[in-house]
Amino acid sequence: MSGEVIGLIGTLAVIVLMFLRIPVAFSMITVAFAGMAIMIGFTPAISAIGTDLYTQFSSYTMSVIPLFGLMGYLASYSGLGSKLFNLGDKAVGHIKGGLCMAVQIACAIFGAICGSNSATVATIGSIAYPEMKKLGYDDSLSTASVASGASLSLLIPPSVTFIVYGIATEVSIGKLFISGIFPGILLMLLFMCVGYINVSRNPSLAPIKPKASRQERIKALTDGGVLEVLVVFFFSIGGIFFGWFTATEAGAVGATGMLLVCLVSRKLTWSVLKRSLFESAKLTATVFLLVASATVFSRFFALSRIPTFLGNLVATLDVNKWVIFAVILFIYLILGMFIDALAMILLTIPVFYPIIVTALGYDPIWFGVLIVMVLSMASITPPIGLNVFIMQSVTKEVPIFTIYKGVWGYVAAIVVACALLIAFPGIATWLPSLV
Repeated sequence: MSGEVIGLIGTLAVIVLMFLRIPVAFSMITVAFAGMAIMIGFTPAISAIGTDLYTQFSSYTMSVIPLFGLMGYLASYSGLGSKLFNLGDKAVGHIKGGLCMAVQIACAIFGAICGSNSATVATIGSIAYPEMKKLGYDDSLSTASVASGASLSLLIPPSVTFIVYGIATEVSIGKLFISGIFPGILLMLLFMCVGYINVSRNPSLAPIKPKASRQERIKALTDGGVLEVLVVFFFSIGGIFFGWFTATEAGAVGATGMLLVCLVSRKLTWSVLKRSLFESAKLTATVFLLVASATVFSRFFALSRIPTFLGNLVATLDVNKWVIFAVILFIYLILGMFIDALAMILLTIPVFYPIIVTALGYDPIWFGVLIVMVLSMASITPPIGLNVFIMQSVTKEVPIFTIYKGVWGYVAAIVVACALLIAFPGIATWLPSLV
């Protein structure tokens, strides 16, 4: 049996195991070991797996994950989410669909600190939905705005998805962080437009609130450590841009800064610290195991010679490279509906990255941003939009179909953002080029 056939069978086996609810990491490492044992023998396969696992678990680059994770969970459990939503409410709550816009501001800022898609849905959803419900916002409008807005955390640094993509492709994590800033802001503004358009077309969906006074807006910005947290974020990410420190050092700066903010604002209790450390440890263990198993699977895939075969095949095709690129993005969209974003990137990078970057010559940073944007769409589309299911678990009384009914305007916004990113790659690549 040829290596290409073994590689194809192994890829299909991983997908089948994931649909059978076998953990992604165990699916990849089991299939990779079996495939390598067939191709190079049992003992070399054991040795290769041991080397890859040790290399990833001892990697200095990987230490960025627990650092930014701790930064995010400290912000989450110290009650920052409610302060961010209040800030957005005071700033834009008086506009048509104002609370939907406030949700996008809160999700963007919280995602910029937390970096976790699911944590953003759960935190902002539990804060914003009761307030929107109390004011008479339509359930479909309010829940869809939170589920969609949480996907901003995939793009805005420090995104865990960018960290995993950077490790898998050996692209600078610092540059990936910076590349997500403008696309994240663009998508946030488009999401805010969706809320405004929805309420403008049907005013019965949401009432209009009185405009907050200047004093109320200033108080919302300065109350409860919000301004200090924003300073920590900009110093941490800005330090990467100006070359003061690496992405890993930025994580240490961010975590230390957040700890100090919580201490000064008297939000740091023993319970908050314990929960933050525990959740950071869980996140770290999950991502480390995923990345290590994906490294083993990538070695198996390289041994099967499938990446070389696909690259040569693409080079000989008499088809416009944009057609090939569109097909790959469509595959990401479809598979992303069923598979978690991190697992999706780790599973597909060995297949598509050599085609996109080596064979077709696209920029790896731009490709990473576009993938993440497509996966943000997959996180809210049926049949298994992860953000939608988390939002439904937060609200409980709102049917899942009601949430899906409201997401399509946000899906259209992501399509527009993807089109702009394809037409103007500089949206993603200009800032990293300055580093």
